[in-house]
Amino acid sequence: MKKDHEQDPARDRERDPERDPKEGRTTASSDDGNGPSVPGGSGDAGSGDGGSGDAGSGDAGSGDAGSGDAGSGGGNGTPPARESGRPPRIPLPRASVEDSGLPLPPAEPAGPGPLTLEHPVLKSLLGAWALAACSAAETAAVEEHLGDCGACADEARRLREAVGLLQRPESLDLDPGLRTRVLDGCLDRRPPRIPVPVWAASYDAETARLDALLQDFGDAEWHAPVRLRWFRGEGATSRRTTVAGVIAHLLAVDGLVAVALGLDDPLTPLATGDRPGGTDETNEADRTDGRDGSRGPVDTPARRTESFWAASHFPPTRSVRGPWREQTHALVRTVSFTGGGPGAMPVSYGGFELPLRDAMLDRAFECWVHAEDIAEAVDYPYAPPAPRHLHGMIDLAARMLPETLAARRRAGLATPSHSRHLVTAGRPGRSLRLEIEGSGGGQWLIPLDSPGAVGSADHEVAHVALDDVEFCRLAAGHVSPEEAAAGQLGDREAIRDVLFAAASLSRM
Repeated sequence: MKKDHEQDPARDRERDPERDPKEGRTTASSDDGNGPSVPGGSGDAGSGDGGSGDAGSGDAGSGDAGSGDAGSGGGNGTPPARESGRPPRIPLPRASVEDSGLPLPPAEPAGPGPLTLEHPVLKSLLGAWALAACSAAETAAVEEHLGDCGACADEARRLREAVGLLQRPESLDLDPGLRTRVLDGCLDRRPPRIPVPVWAASYDAETARLDALLQDFGDAEWHAPVRLRWFRGEGATSRRTTVAGVIAHLLAVDGLVAVALGLDDPLTPLATGDRPGGTDETNEADRTDGRDGSRGPVDTPARRTESFWAASHFPPTRSVRGPWREQTHALVRTVSFTGGGPGAMPVSYGGFELPLRDAMLDRAFECWVHAEDIAEAVDYPYAPPAPRHLHGMIDLAARMLPETLAARRRAGLATPSHSRHLVTAGRPGRSLRLEIEGSGGGQWLIPLDSPGAVGSADHEVAHVALDDVEFCRLAAGHVSPEEAAAGQLGDREAIRDVLFAAASLSRM
């Protein structure tokens, strides 16, 4: 007959899963019968009134863990009831799979091994490997082979270097012509209601480029020193100023065109009698501002510039950009509203006059030249104008050469020529072929003896060739006639006179 405290092994296993139902002890107990202590049991496991013997042997009450006089915590094998509010009993740590004796789970199948390819096949893959066109397995096989084969490693290095020559690295800067192409595309789809005349487009483009250059200038850049250079008589001359002073110079000289169009003159606040005379060098430049270097009227571009500079109590600063920008917009807007009709309107430069269409080309040319001066002062690259605009500027200079040659001859600055002979206006005479190379170039026949003569290939006595940008720098006075890189053929005296006349086109 079973005792009252004897329990069913299945029920005992449900209450304590850690207990082994066959041996009557926890799986974590040792083989010597010494079990873990339990609450309420102070004696050794297996000792008690039930008798001696191995732990768990005999009836459930004999030798049971925690039985005995002091084993009120479960002497009959039944776990004590958990008191309300007490945390649950934390089970003992489980044994690892390796220590339990159970079979280990099957290992995951290994991936496919590396490709095993023969040497000729690996050598044929070197080109694709250099172009990064191999698969991952092929790349691994080739790279493993390169560590063992020196010949293939050298070939792979040469192929990888050759790949770098197939495509040059592109600059991260935006293409300078991107803005022009985008605007041209927009205007092709929807032309402007009031178009800018063709002869004013170069001025519009060059002032916009210069304004973009000035946009991010700080105080240091605005006060950077700039040397204005031009050619006068038989030699070069210069004037020192700042970036802000150059913009003030452009503002003052553009005012000549503004006055011709009926716009406000930037020098209007300055009374004519109150204009300072400037330095001695400036006064001399004012008196010799004609195309031939002879003395002329005092109201010239140089005089206007010096008056504007001297009228300021302080040197020009970045504040001059606003008036200059507004004036350029007003000039383009005004000539656009006129429809291009008054292109023949004369614009006075003091010592000479130009038609409005040529004056706008002249102002575009000077804007580009001084923009290069500014860019050089702040160490920033600046590209030449668009080819069609550059061609217009060169064409203007070529058309002005005959008159400049005659003016220099009257001033005694031209080389005496025994072969010179005057012809009736409109008749062909001795000519020089001016060949300008480059995207903005072309060919012009320059009459040598009279501005009224017509250039003729039948009367060609000399031929000179220059690069388009080089010729423009010569006409701006930035390159001396002796240093101009020109190909020459024919009459040396005629070539010299034409090159010096081109340099005499420059002014402050």
